[in-house]
This record gives sequence, C-alpha cells and structure tokens, in this order.
Amino acid sequence: MTIGMFVAGVQKCGTTSLFRYLAAHRDLQAPRRKELHLFDDETRDWSLRHHRLHDEAFEGEARCRIRFDATPIYVFWPPALDRIRAYNSEARLILIFRDPIERAYSHWSMEVRRGTEDLSFSASIREGRARLPADDPCHGSWRDKSFVERGFYGRQLARVLSHFPAQQVLALASEDLLHRHRAVLDRIAAFMGIAPFPMLDPVVEHLTPPVPPLAPVTSDDHDHLHGLYAADLARFAKLSGLDISGWRATRSYGA
Repeated sequence: MTIGMFVAGVQKCGTTSLFRYLAAHRDLQAPRRKELHLFDDETRDWSLRHHRLHDEAFEGEARCRIRFDATPIYVFWPPALDRIRAYNSEARLILIFRDPIERAYSHWSMEVRRGTEDLSFSASIREGRARLPADDPCHGSWRDKSFVERGFYGRQLARVLSHFPAQQVLALASEDLLHRHRAVLDRIAAFMGIAPFPMLDPVVEHLTPPVPPLAPVTSDDHDHLHGLYAADLARFAKLSGLDISGWRATRSYGA
C-alpha cells in the first residue's frame, strides 16, 4: 500500500504529539517508528523507482485505509518534496507550525543536550549560520544547525504549494493542537475524508529540561530574529490562513 499522508513538518512544532493522535485512528496505519526518513535519504539512488521502499516500515498487512509517515524534515529538505510527488502525487500533507523564535530555541536546546552544539544561542543564530553551505543544501549541517533557517515558514509553504495543490495541504498551529486538540482532530478527519477521531486525552510532549539550565532568549536575540522573520511571516500568514498574531516573533521585544 502506498503512503497516502505525510506529516512533513515542522521539527520542534508538535509533530510527536500529532503522530500519537494519528496513530490512534482506526483508518490510519502508523509506521513502526515515527520518522522514516525515506525521502531525505541521500544514500539512495533516486534515479530508480522506489514505490515499495517503505514496506518494511509498517507492521504486517495494511488493515487501515491510509498509511502515513511523520518525518518533519521533509518540508525543509530541498529534494524531498520532488521525491514525494514522484512517489505519490495525490498524497496529502499535514504541516504544523509554531512561533519560529520558540522553535529555534527549542531546536538549539535539543542539539545542546545531544552534545552536537557548542555555540551559545546568540552565536548560533548569528555567526553560526555560516556553517550552512549555500552551495550544498544537502550537507549534514543543514540537519542540525538550521536553527534559524527552519523558521522561514513562508518560503517552505510556498515550495509545498508549488508541488501540491492547496486542497492536498493542511496547515496547523501547534498552540491549537495543544489547547484545542479536538477541533484540530476534526479538521484532520475532514481533510483526510475519514471518520471522526475517537475521544482522546490530550497528548503533551514532555522534554527533559537541559542540565545545567540554559540561558533564555535575550531581548537582543528576539529582536534579531524578529527582523529576520518579519517579511517571511507576513507571506506565511497569507499562504496558510493561520492567525499568528499571538506569536512573539511577529512583534519586537516588549511590544
């Protein structure tokens, strides 16, 4: 069975909670693990057809209507959308977004805990961006050093809509999933043409606090990122139709 739905982004925006909700629906077949990383695999020969590349990722014969993959880097990884479209041009994509400043800080904190990031947050969102080679968009540093770049949602959503028609794309806000999960699940069911979700308790992602505690985002860091994101967020709001007025990234510090 072909994968028919992709939770294609965005990292650190609630995709794990969303995956757990989706896995509880009788019409949706979840993979053995959340992130399959099929379409961002640069070791695969993509000149070949790979329409059965995912079979081992799912448990037994499909008894559900729709298989799904939840790999949030797909929306960000340049070749992934082309590969997904070639694999299944009728696939439906769900994207969940979060205030990009909060997302950047959460991403940076995760990499610090993993031991893969030595720079402070202030440095990582400034000179640290030089570690991302513009002439090699599939370089490994784009996976774990893209703290700022993954927050350019307007750019990414525009690319999605250049690959798939709008009726195959659903944009969600992470705060809605957190505080109004029932309404979000109803939207997903209507979008996918499946039965309503069962009554489910809220799912909350619990991140292990960093040890030692990390310094918070400073006012200078906030205003630096606000300046970087302002034009892109205006584009994103228009494309997505989401109300992002509550995001701190949409205004300067203290405003």
